[in-house]
Amino acid sequence: MGLQQQVMEQMKTAMKAKDKVALESLRAIKSALLLTQTESASTDEISEEQEIQLVQKLVKQRKDSAAIFIEQGRNDLAEPELAQIAVIEQFLPEQLGEDEIEKVVLEVIETTGAAGMKDMGKVMGMVSKKLAGQADGKTISTIVKNKLA
Repeated sequence: MGLQQQVMEQMKTAMKAKDKVALESLRAIKSALLLTQTESASTDEISEEQEIQLVQKLVKQRKDSAAIFIEQGRNDLAEPELAQIAVIEQFLPEQLGEDEIEKVVLEVIETTGAAGMKDMGKVMGMVSKKLAGQADGKTISTIVKNKLA
């Protein structure tokens, strides 16, 4: 079942349960999916990889907003953002821990022969492809920097 069908099923459930936070989150996903489909001007469904990137983008936006709200002492605005993150994240593949990410980074560094920070772009590209949807880019970047430094 595609992401769009999953979102529609979840929306029905959220409407019946009168869950406003879930409904708002699911509508955001549906809207982003529709925008992506119309941008590409194709009647084909978007790929699973594009769906994962789209959902990751939505989660990142909410995390950034929540961080700003918390920094400004506006917990009343941060709480809905954090609640939406929990709803949206259920459409992402299971996230890897730092240990698993580190193993993949070390493996890529070994295969590419990366020796320093000048090779960071090459390593980041390969690791990001391998871990698409399973790890946050910021976490990958931090680990790669530590290993190449």
